[in-house]
Amino acid sequence: MRTRLAIPALLALLILVFLASLAFGELRLSFGQVAGAFMGGTDDIARTVVRDFRLPRALVGLAVGAALGASGAVMQAFFRNPLASPGLLGVSSGGALGAVAVLALGPLLSTGLGAGLGFATASMWALPMASVIGAFGATGAVILLAQSGAGTERLLLSGVALNALLGAGTSFLLTTTSGHFEVNAQILFWLMGGLENRSWEHVWMGVPAILAACLMLLPLGRAMNLLSLGEQSAQSLGVDVRRLRWQLIVLSTVLTALATAVAGIVGFVGLVVPHVLRLIFGPDHRRLLPYSMLGGASFLLVCDLVTRTFPLGLRLGVVTSLIGGPFFLWLLRRPR
Repeated sequence: MRTRLAIPALLALLILVFLASLAFGELRLSFGQVAGAFMGGTDDIARTVVRDFRLPRALVGLAVGAALGASGAVMQAFFRNPLASPGLLGVSSGGALGAVAVLALGPLLSTGLGAGLGFATASMWALPMASVIGAFGATGAVILLAQSGAGTERLLLSGVALNALLGAGTSFLLTTTSGHFEVNAQILFWLMGGLENRSWEHVWMGVPAILAACLMLLPLGRAMNLLSLGEQSAQSLGVDVRRLRWQLIVLSTVLTALATAVAGIVGFVGLVVPHVLRLIFGPDHRRLLPYSMLGGASFLLVCDLVTRTFPLGLRLGVVTSLIGGPFFLWLLRRPR
């Protein structure tokens, strides 16, 4: 009974939060004004605010939350550990280093040869592209480091080591831009994650690819259930474990890389959401994957609403960490 009501309940929650994200902000709108913005109402201000600013921001937030929730569920199944998260293989750190490199080198690339190549006009696409390249480069490096041993333990240790190395690289770039206040502020702004100033270009950058990757994940739920029994058991039950592991790594990397590219570093969504939903609805990945997508989207939009509602200068990544950090500590204290 509880699982039958899960999808309608999560969909209703997502719709409610999505409408709230269109209505609330510095200029508070009624739900009637929001509806009028889509139905040709006469309120030009409401139409402009909703269509040009809040709708793309909400769509990007929805996609990023779904991507991180699904990626977290995949990583927890892959490592057979409910405390696993999308950043374990260095995807977020690699994306961060790629984006920070573009921001740090931006002033140089916008002049001279870079200007001749059109860097200034392509800068909106340069950052997300560099983030995706960095994320895939990090995952590729982790896989190469773990090639001599195919076990998940070696992948995990390689990811931990590479995360530390990539973090050092990001810190180095931050120190090199210490004399450029505006560039440094942009880097810190991006590293803390956020949905501010998201436009329709950001929607087209990330949303279609995230949707496609999520749809490709859904048929893998049964195989992920068998993988949770152990690789040998899954192999004996007809699962091509090697192929499945590659599919899970690639799709998880795609989802996390795209989420990082359009929203910056947003932590704990992939840890908190799948784990809570697993506790409530059980570990069946045929259900857990769509639940995590819907729950992740709602959770991220709620956190974004917090950043807009309370005038404390909170960033999205800070809000998710304030929620996820204590939750993670609570998980560590729970008996197995």
